[in-house]
Amino acid sequence: MEILTLKLSAIQVLGLSCIGLVAGNVMRRLLPVLQRLSVPSSILGGLIFALLGLAMRGRVCNFTFDLVLRDVLMIAFFTTIGMGASLRLLKVGGRRVSIFLAAAVLGLLAQVVFGAVTAKAMGLPALFGMIPGAVSLTGGPATALAFGPVFEQAGIAGATTIGLASAVFGIVASGLLGGYVGGFLIKRHGLRPEASELVAAPEIDVDGGPGEKHGSYLDNIIALGIAMALGSLVSVQFKAWGLTMPAYIGAMLVAGVLRNLDDAFQWIGIEQEKMDEIGTIALELFIVMALLTLELWHLSTLALPVIAILTGQVILTIGLAWTAIYWMMGRNYTSAVMAGGYCGFMLGTTANAMACMREITRQHGPAPHAFFAVSIVGAFLIDFINALLVTQSLNILK
Repeated sequence: MEILTLKLSAIQVLGLSCIGLVAGNVMRRLLPVLQRLSVPSSILGGLIFALLGLAMRGRVCNFTFDLVLRDVLMIAFFTTIGMGASLRLLKVGGRRVSIFLAAAVLGLLAQVVFGAVTAKAMGLPALFGMIPGAVSLTGGPATALAFGPVFEQAGIAGATTIGLASAVFGIVASGLLGGYVGGFLIKRHGLRPEASELVAAPEIDVDGGPGEKHGSYLDNIIALGIAMALGSLVSVQFKAWGLTMPAYIGAMLVAGVLRNLDDAFQWIGIEQEKMDEIGTIALELFIVMALLTLELWHLSTLALPVIAILTGQVILTIGLAWTAIYWMMGRNYTSAVMAGGYCGFMLGTTANAMACMREITRQHGPAPHAFFAVSIVGAFLIDFINALLVTQSLNILK
C-alpha cells in the first residue's frame, strides 16, 4: 500500500509551531518537574511532533515541510546573540566577568578536545565527538539544530537528531546537578556570603552604561534586519573562501560590530532587553520548526557512543567547576555559587544556570555579583565565542 505524503506550507508550519508552543506550556503545567528542570516549552512541543511523526512514518502518512521560515528565524536568533556582544559589558563587569569568561572558554576547549579524543578512541570521526559536547551542551538546542545540517554535510549522519538529544540530556543533567555542585563547595569549605554580597548590589545598565537608550522595537528590528542582510554577504564570502559554517555566522559577526558602533555613537539606540525579547520569540518558534524534521530513528544505532561521551562531559564539567572555576573566581562563597551557575549553562542553558543559583542562594544567602557575571557570560558572550570555536574546529577536523 502506498503511503500518503503530506506537504505543509511555510504558513502552515508557522501555525503548527505555535500549537507546539501551547502544547509545551500545557505539559510544563501538568508536570511541574519539567519547570524545575527548566526544560523549554519549545523543546517539549517540538518533541511531541517529532514522536508523532516517527509513529506515523511509513504506517499512516509521511510529512514534508516548507522550512524557509525556520532558516530565517534561526539567523534572526543568532543575530540577536551577536547584538549582545558589547565590549562595554566587559568593562562594566570588570575583572570578575573577564576572568569568568576566560574560565568558560577553557571549559569550551576542554569539551571540544575531550569529545574529539573520545570519539576517535571509539572508532568514530573526531567531528562526531563535538556534537555531544560544545555544540549541544554549551551551545544548547538552538546551536545543535543550527549546526546539525553542517555536520551532516561533513559526513556525520543524524547529527541534528544526536545534537538535539544531547542538548535535552544536558538540560536535564544541569538542572539536577548544578545546585548540588555549588552547594557541595559551600558545605565542604564552610563558606558564607561576603559582607559586600549582603548589601544589594548597585543596578548595572547592561545596555552600555551611561546615556539612556530609547530605541523602539521597530528600531531594534531595523538594526536586526540590516545585520542579517549584510551578514548574508559576509557568509557568501566565507563560502567563497572554502570555509564551512552555518548561515548565521556572518550575521552574528556583523551584529557584534553594529552593536559596538551603536554603543559608541548612539546611532540606533539598540536596547538589549528589547533585542533579547525579539531573540526569544525567534528562538522558540525556530526550535519547534526544527524539531518537526527530527529523524529519531538515527538514535538507535548511535545511543551507546553518545551516552558514553555525554557521561564523560558531565564528569569533566563538574570537575572543572570544583577546581578551575572555584579557584579562578576566588575560592569564596561567590565563586561557589558561580560554579553551580557554570554547570548550568555549560551543560544546559542560562535558564538552568539562573535556576541553580537561585536554589543555592535561597538556602545559603545572596550572591548578586555571581548572578551578574554568570548572566552576562552565559546569556550571550559564551554563545558568541562557542559558535566561532565550533566553526573553526569544524574546518580543522573535517
